[in-house]
This record gives sequence, C-alpha cells and structure tokens, in this order.
Amino acid sequence: MSDVAAVILAAGRSTRFAGGGPNATKLTADLHGKPLVRHVADAALASRASPVIVVTGHARVAVQDALAGLPVIIVHNKDYPTGLASSLRAGITAVPQSASGALVLLGDMPLVPADLIDYLIARFERNSDVDAIAPVSNGRRGNPVLLARSLFAEVAALSGDEGARRLLQSPGVRVLDTAIGGDAASADIDTTESLDELRQKQSAGAAGRPATT
Repeated sequence: MSDVAAVILAAGRSTRFAGGGPNATKLTADLHGKPLVRHVADAALASRASPVIVVTGHARVAVQDALAGLPVIIVHNKDYPTGLASSLRAGITAVPQSASGALVLLGDMPLVPADLIDYLIARFERNSDVDAIAPVSNGRRGNPVLLARSLFAEVAALSGDEGARRLLQSPGVRVLDTAIGGDAASADIDTTESLDELRQKQSAGAAGRPATT
C-alpha cells in the first residue's frame, strides 16, 4: 500500500457511444467478459493505491452494479451534467486527509495495468517535490495522472469540462513527465467503433489486454 489514493472517474454520459437508451453507458460495455469500468477498478485494486474511489453520475445504478462486490468507495456526483470538473472535484474531496496525492483514472481506459499505477506512485515517492506525474506515450501526455495534494486546491477551482490536463499546463506547476511504452496511457473507448477496434487489435495480438485479477 501507499499514501496515494486512486480516483476513477465514471460519471460521464457517453454521448458518443451508440446503443442503449438514455440511461445506457459505455462503462458497462463488455470486454473479455467484464464491464470496461470493472477492468479499471480491478487494476486499481491490484495496485498499491489506497483507497480506490469511484465517482458515479450518469447511469449511476448500472455502474455500481458493474462494480458489485469490489472494495471500492462510491461517491456520487449529482452535478455530473456540468462537466468533468465536478467529478474530479468530487473524487478529490473524498481522498483521505492522510493521502499525499491521488492517481486519477478514467473509467473508459481498460488497458491501464496495476504495474503502471505502481510505477507512477514509485516515481512520485522518489520525487515528492513535484505537483504531478504524467505518463507520456508517443510524445503525448496520457492517463492516469497522479496529482499531489499541492494541486488539490486548484482542482476545487476547476469548472465545466476542465480536467487535470489544464492544471498541468498552468505556469508554475511542476510536472514530471514519465515516458512509457505501449498503448495503456492513450487507449480510451469513446465509441462502439473504438471498442470493436480494440477487440480486433487484441485478437491479433497488436494491443495489450486489460488487467485481470
């Protein structure tokens, strides 16, 4: 265990993901016999991060059902229609005071493994003077991002669809970019097509498989 929490953002409305009714969500779409969001939660629970906090919003009941039986803390964000910032604030607010930081994961990124989470935590422990640790793949910052407690006040000031990315671009914020290989930090599921493409890549052995426990 470490003194870094994990915050999984699972409140979005999945507006680009086709299929289902108004209460449907991509986060419960099946990948290898398991909902997308459960892949993310399993990876977080298998890592050193503790506790694991899941922020729900749209399709709250469906997301909670997908996580049934897992030792996660559920935080419901009733303001989720206002954008990503409200969910990030809700998650960070739930982080214990004893935690030195929080690793923010997205519920639609099922390739992030526990060892990547642990690697980012280890980098933070060796560089405790930084405000954030960001994975970089193919020259671009990805997710998950580790936010030090020094940024929690700035998170509270975010609004709309602003997320951690804008914080990392703010003057004076000390970000440690960490190069990693593979697609884990960039492979997100926004559409049914992107989910089908991921399944095809995995069948062909061209992409990593989701974390399993």
